[in-house]
Amino acid sequence: MEHGFKSGFVAIVGRPNAGKSTLVNTLVGHKIAIVSPRPQTTRNRIQGIVNRDDAQIVLIDTPGIHKPENVLSRQMMNEAEQALEGIDILSLIVDATAEFGAGDRFSIEWIRRFAGPVFLLLNKVDRTAKPRLLPLIDRYRKLFDFADIFPISALTGEGLLDLVQAWLGRLPENPPYFPTDQFTDQPERFLAAELIREKAIEVTREEVPHAIAVAVSSFEEKTDLIKIQATIYVEREGQKGILIGRGGETVKRIGTLARKEIQSILSTRVFLELFVKVQPHWRQNPVLVRQLDWHRQLEQLAEE
Repeated sequence: MEHGFKSGFVAIVGRPNAGKSTLVNTLVGHKIAIVSPRPQTTRNRIQGIVNRDDAQIVLIDTPGIHKPENVLSRQMMNEAEQALEGIDILSLIVDATAEFGAGDRFSIEWIRRFAGPVFLLLNKVDRTAKPRLLPLIDRYRKLFDFADIFPISALTGEGLLDLVQAWLGRLPENPPYFPTDQFTDQPERFLAAELIREKAIEVTREEVPHAIAVAVSSFEEKTDLIKIQATIYVEREGQKGILIGRGGETVKRIGTLARKEIQSILSTRVFLELFVKVQPHWRQNPVLVRQLDWHRQLEQLAEE
């Protein structure tokens, strides 16, 4: 490794739907985190790896900052807090098109727990009138001493080159933490489960997305095929009916969309079998919530 190579960890935090996952996917150059217009889509912290000739930046995508209301949301906020451990830079991303409100104040108070440099990323500038940005920047500067502030568009890439250079200016000289051909730390079976959940959210409406959980029960890798069995859990019979659809049309559509994307990302043929089950109040069940956390799953496998 050449002298001067830099590597380190940058956590991306922010309110739900601020654009955290889109930013990580864009910078990594691979889809590693699911994206949805529905709030609180990301439930686990996920690491995406940006590999360059001169650096390796490990980005940590996190659940949206919010006040927890149940076991699942408490775990999500715990995931966000754990993302702060051992990082070099914290970046708060905000939606520049939205009005500043109580949730933004809560986010400002939440990031005060980190003692290192904090960047402010004003996202969605491709959809924002430039005169609107200056008062917004001024407002945030009065509330917190940010190391730097960057107007960006996670979707179009505007401002991201300057942002990455600023991160590199604060990262230490280190060898890479991961192999330079690796772009995420998450297991393939977890990525498959997340992509299934993304497609289920995409084709359903109203309260169903928050009630959806996906668990992969079988992930069998063959020479030129991966066979996956997964269960989509919901909380009520009515939600199950919505997911299955008339004659099974909806769950078939979910399976087709998920299979195509999993095949594209894993670069192999995929056979996907989906089941839909009702698990009442699973978001309040600590055992079930823990089972959906792949970090805990890996820890359990290591202990066995």
